[in-house]
Amino acid sequence: MRQPRMRTDIISTNVPARLDRLPWGRFHWLVVGALGITWILDGLEVTLAGSVAGALRESGVLRLSASDVGLANSAYLAGAVLGALFFGWLTDRLGRKRLFSITVLVYLLATAATAFSWDLGSFMLFRFLTGAGIGGEYAAINSAIQELIPARRRGWTDLVINGSFWVGAAMAGGASIILLDPRIIDPELGWRLAFFGGAAIGLVILYLRRFIPESPRWLITHGHVEKAEEIVAGIEARFEQEGHRLPPAPTADAKLRPRRSTSLVEVFLALVRHYPQRTILGLCLMAAQAFLYNAIFFTYAMMLTDFYGVPSDRTGYYVLPFALGNVLGPLLLGRFFDTVGRKPMIVFTYAMSGLLLAVTGLLFQQGVLDATTQTLCWSVTFFFASAAASSAYLTVAEYFPLEVRAMAIALFYAFGTGIGGVVAPYAFATLIESGSRAQVLGGYLFAAALMGGAALVAALLGVRSERQPLESVARPLSWHDD
Repeated sequence: MRQPRMRTDIISTNVPARLDRLPWGRFHWLVVGALGITWILDGLEVTLAGSVAGALRESGVLRLSASDVGLANSAYLAGAVLGALFFGWLTDRLGRKRLFSITVLVYLLATAATAFSWDLGSFMLFRFLTGAGIGGEYAAINSAIQELIPARRRGWTDLVINGSFWVGAAMAGGASIILLDPRIIDPELGWRLAFFGGAAIGLVILYLRRFIPESPRWLITHGHVEKAEEIVAGIEARFEQEGHRLPPAPTADAKLRPRRSTSLVEVFLALVRHYPQRTILGLCLMAAQAFLYNAIFFTYAMMLTDFYGVPSDRTGYYVLPFALGNVLGPLLLGRFFDTVGRKPMIVFTYAMSGLLLAVTGLLFQQGVLDATTQTLCWSVTFFFASAAASSAYLTVAEYFPLEVRAMAIALFYAFGTGIGGVVAPYAFATLIESGSRAQVLGGYLFAAALMGGAALVAALLGVRSERQPLESVARPLSWHDD
């Protein structure tokens, strides 16, 4: 495919301002649907892993132990870490759109292959590759969403899209009710069909993403001015055809010196030298939420079966209210991130999540909960935790310059998941397998302390970015001052 001609002289452009002035319309819903579905996929994969844990342990072919299941889940997260780093690097160099198809294709093929696993080694390999596809998606998709959504709606949109993880979780929970019911289907076949279903969704995504353009902001900073102007003009024409009356085009307010690529040295300097406080905040937010989520959700089925005697084919019923609380959190609280502000809402949601998780752990340790009330406590806790986790992705996506955005997202996701996520599933699976409520409580309290600590860091280092153009929150590296 022929690349558009690149300009190397200084560019004066109003493309960012034209994108931010657009009213909300069908184009933005297309962006939300075609790109936001990534989180649905991740929710599907993570919840499937939890839902089928019992079936995998009972499988006549795999016969995995609880620790094996935890190890395989950690392989998924390790793949997500490496995939985020590799595909994030490519996303900043090659563009957002080109990576859409690549990352979802990796996911599609790997999750389909998981359905044909024959032993622990093959299962771990395919889960690793599935995670690599999802990790790459996070870098490419978060970048594009930030750069295509108007500033005044960026916070709510980003939180709701991230919260759609739980739509996938609900889908997986509902599917597991049927696919793991031995009265309906052989469980040995059921768990395989559960993973194969993700590949079918991947095919739909490939089709939808044909209609999403390259980020005009990325094109401008890489010197492809004519292509960026063409895309923005096409989007504006679409709005006018739908009956919207657009305000006059703003004057050119951005001057940029285009570049072909940004080196890893410049990425490092942007994070460490230019924005060190933002880097510390991003790491704390990502690591805390990653540990919390991966600890609880990769092992929730084992909690229900080992401590409450819930049959493995019934655990899906408990996912649905769980998922509902997680969807409602960003949906209902997301608007406050654009009105009350990023900083106070991040502090509030992280602190509430840590407090409620600690209370839930103490109630569990005292033995006063049953399977239903345990799920109810989780649902209330993660109403706030879901908004908190989504705000972590929002923060790292808008706090850094456009040229390093995808790589920054990838690095924070990788370090956050590596520090807080890869160890968590295996550690919590081991705690649950011990049968000791006191040991499980220790894990809960540790996760709660991480969330509380992240809230404190956000209170000290948070930055006002609500309703601000991305170029105001973090000036592009290619910005030219007269």
